[in-house]
Formats: sequence, C-alpha cells, structure tokens
Amino acid sequence: MNLRELQVNEAFLPATVFCFPAKIDYQQGAVVSKTIVKKDTGTVTLFAFSKGQGLSEHSAPYDAIVQVVEGRAVITINKVEYTLQQGESIIMPANVPHAVSAVDDFKMLLTMVRG
Repeated sequence: MNLRELQVNEAFLPATVFCFPAKIDYQQGAVVSKTIVKKDTGTVTLFAFSKGQGLSEHSAPYDAIVQVVEGRAVITINKVEYTLQQGESIIMPANVPHAVSAVDDFKMLLTMVRG
C-alpha cells in the first residue's frame, strides 16, 4: 500500500510524529479546518476556532467524537451544554442536534464514524 492509497492529507503523513495543535493556526473571526483522513468509513478533521466562533446547531447521520486539543469550548448536545477543555472528549450521537461554541481560542479533533 502506498501513501496515496491511504487518502491522507500530506501535512499528516503516516509514520511521522506530529503535534495536532501545531498543525493548524487560528484565524481571527473564523473557523479553520484540515482533513487528516477521509475514508468511506469515516473522517478525521482538525479544527481551530477563534474565540466566540462556532458551529450552529445541526445534526449528522454519524457518531462523532470531539477531542479538545487546546483551549475551551461549549459543546451542546440535544440542548444540554457541556464545557470541555484540553484533554477532554465527548461523543455526539448520530442524528442528535449538536453545536460548538469556542469559549477561548479552541482546537479540536473531530472523528466521524460512519455506520
């Protein structure tokens, strides 16, 4: 299997050590994302939210795991708010409304698993 078959972002090569927070920069007043892995079975995406930015309430047909790699955010799942900080994670179940709001500058790793 060659690297192209793995369908990875060239900034995230297999068998290469890296640090998630260093792989994405904040942009004032914006949400930035980088896809790390994209396969038929799911995706892994790195996000950087500047303070006060977020994703409005929506739902997805896949389970999604949020891993906070820097900062703090409020993750709302089915109208219940959870404040997460660096090192903490939460699962957003498929087909359940959820939203993300950055309390501070905030970076997260989002893993979506297709069933």
